[in-house]
Amino acid sequence: MFVDYLTLVMLNLVAGLGILAYYVATGLRPNKGVAAGFGVVGLLSTVLGLHMSLTWPLPGSYNILFGEPTTLLGLVFLGAALAIAKEWDLYPTALFAFFAGVNGLAAGYAIIVNDLTRDPLMSGLSFILTGLLGVLAPFGLKWKENRTFRYLALALIIVVLLLWLYAWYKSLLGHVELFSEWAPDAMLTRQAK
Repeated sequence: MFVDYLTLVMLNLVAGLGILAYYVATGLRPNKGVAAGFGVVGLLSTVLGLHMSLTWPLPGSYNILFGEPTTLLGLVFLGAALAIAKEWDLYPTALFAFFAGVNGLAAGYAIIVNDLTRDPLMSGLSFILTGLLGVLAPFGLKWKENRTFRYLALALIIVVLLLWLYAWYKSLLGHVELFSEWAPDAMLTRQAK
């Protein structure tokens, strides 16, 4: 039996995208509440992503495809939280987001071409569009005063959020069904006596 907390990873991502949508919609202005939200999302993503990347609780390459992007995403959110809270320049964090986004693009492509997950096209597309958000982050900061660009970015964030929300829901139902008969070894030992 493997440990599977991907539904938590996905719901945390949805929460982070929701906070990001709010931040973009309000003009990317310094906001300590947004910093706190980004910090919570970033901390959880970093911890879960590092655990997955270092201990490999999932089958095979899923640890790479989910663990590493989750860790990078967490670090982006933590960096943004700190920069916003301290009113520092967000551009260096956006540059890091660019490279984390490239990793997301590659992971999405790998999911599709290797036919991974129950729905490779949906999963791969979700990764690719999330990666695109990271790749666009430095441009979004440079052009934050351009309302058209900001609204297009907001629309993309909402689309990505909805894709991940759908993926989370499907995954939650699938995992509940998959693990409905599971019991810890200690319980099985007691029942056998």
